[in-house]
Amino acid sequence: MKVLILAGGFGTRISEESQFKPKPMIEIGGRPILWHIMKIYSAYGFNDFIILAGYKQHVIKEYFADYFLHTSDVTFDFTNGKNEVIVHRTASEKWKVTVVDTGLNTMTGGRVKRVSEYIGKEPFMLTYGDGVGDIDISALYKFHKEGGKLVTMTAYNAGQRFGVLDIDGKTGAVNEFREKTSGDGNMINIGFMVCEPGFLEYIEGDDTVLEKSPLERVAKEGKLLAYRHRGFWKCMDTAREREQLETLWAQGGAPWKVWEDR
Repeated sequence: MKVLILAGGFGTRISEESQFKPKPMIEIGGRPILWHIMKIYSAYGFNDFIILAGYKQHVIKEYFADYFLHTSDVTFDFTNGKNEVIVHRTASEKWKVTVVDTGLNTMTGGRVKRVSEYIGKEPFMLTYGDGVGDIDISALYKFHKEGGKLVTMTAYNAGQRFGVLDIDGKTGAVNEFREKTSGDGNMINIGFMVCEPGFLEYIEGDDTVLEKSPLERVAKEGKLLAYRHRGFWKCMDTAREREQLETLWAQGGAPWKVWEDR
């Protein structure tokens, strides 16, 4: 099964780094967050990736073009007029990676539509290129298959930042004030979706926003499931959030690291 990763946006809210590279290529622990996302899927045996690139897409292509070299021990032998590269050890992944330039200004739905020819007639997974979590991908896929719907998205309670007010709708009186709890806040879509190929028919073209018409229609038709994730998830939307993820990784407590080091 192919895993589609949206990686074509401008990343304007983290412009300190995204002016030089696509947001999915911003590093956590010396590796692009895109790499971390791929490692999550790979830990569950999903190794066929389609990267939906756009803004500065050449950076992503160059990264994977050099990936084997950068993860190997090599000898460059120039003696006696040679130009030989000897690979001694490699830690490269068992990945198949297709990087597609889906356009600079194409919307999220349009990017998915543009890679239809690479997907074929099979179910596929789809996620965003800026969020990591300890999602059990195998359990997600099982839930989708048993549910028998067109799309399954992963839902997460992101909570809220501030205290909670219970306000009387008529008088404006505050009936209760309390600090936020883990149960406060709405469930949100964090990506990590499983889609049947028929979902592509709900996407019209480049201007289609995935989260608008396509998913709204699927929901209204009763063809959308939510897989509740109760573990860790975080989106790297700002420099502060990148620093938080970096700290977790540096301290050896990154909850999204569900793979074993080789």
